[in-house]
Amino acid sequence: MADPEFRALDAAFQSKISLAVELVAAALEHILLFETVRFDACYLAPELLEVLSANAKHWISLLKNNRRLITNSFVLQDAAGERIRFDAPHIKVQDLVPLIPPAAFKPAQVSEQTYYCFSKSVRFPTLGKVLLVISFANPELTSRHTVLVSSHLSWGARKIIETYLLRWPIEAFYQDAKQRLGLNEYRMRSDAAIQKHWSLVNVAYSFLHLRCLPASRRQKVRAPIQAIRQVIRQQSQYLMEALILRAHGSLSCGVDAQQVFSHLFAKKAFSFGA
Repeated sequence: MADPEFRALDAAFQSKISLAVELVAAALEHILLFETVRFDACYLAPELLEVLSANAKHWISLLKNNRRLITNSFVLQDAAGERIRFDAPHIKVQDLVPLIPPAAFKPAQVSEQTYYCFSKSVRFPTLGKVLLVISFANPELTSRHTVLVSSHLSWGARKIIETYLLRWPIEAFYQDAKQRLGLNEYRMRSDAAIQKHWSLVNVAYSFLHLRCLPASRRQKVRAPIQAIRQVIRQQSQYLMEALILRAHGSLSCGVDAQQVFSHLFAKKAFSFGA
């Protein structure tokens, strides 16, 4: 902290939560119409929830299994209908799940997927009263469970899951951008360089996403008909085919093989006009 340059960087640093608060403030300033904010478990912090509550906005979030809820804030019955008594004032969600009888999990149809859900209004020390939704992907309750919490106390489990799943395209974008489009591989220091790299990744993703959509604009549903990874594989194949045909054509015309290789693998200098 004795270094002036480091102090300036430290002063400019913002946490994920503070950036999220800024995004909400910007959305409100630009009068964007929204009712519910959906976010990952790492954003589930009092600072963000206070801003949302102050502006009458609801929220839905994933919840980490080690979060503790207040045991006297709800009633849980076992398979025989007897109330389960808790010895401690708090219990982790991961410890609560095995205590819930299988009959308490009800099916909820979301699109083509059926989830088996338990929902209950409970209290958390830092969240207040929320709706807790625990869901499994199979009726045997053997799959990995997912835990959601929401300020929508009157909503059912199906509505909570259906609304939260609207985040899935964002998760899919991050996966494709990081694993297939180089978003996770940039090594730049300046803001301008980072912005250029991010812009190129987003442009590439946009073109690939358009390629995933059905060709006919007459179709009412413009849902993707194939995945980004499939389109990338197709484009890679097209480029390889074009490279092979280009080399074959040059060799067929009598061009020396070494000259063909030098041309194909030469570094090209690009210049951009103003």
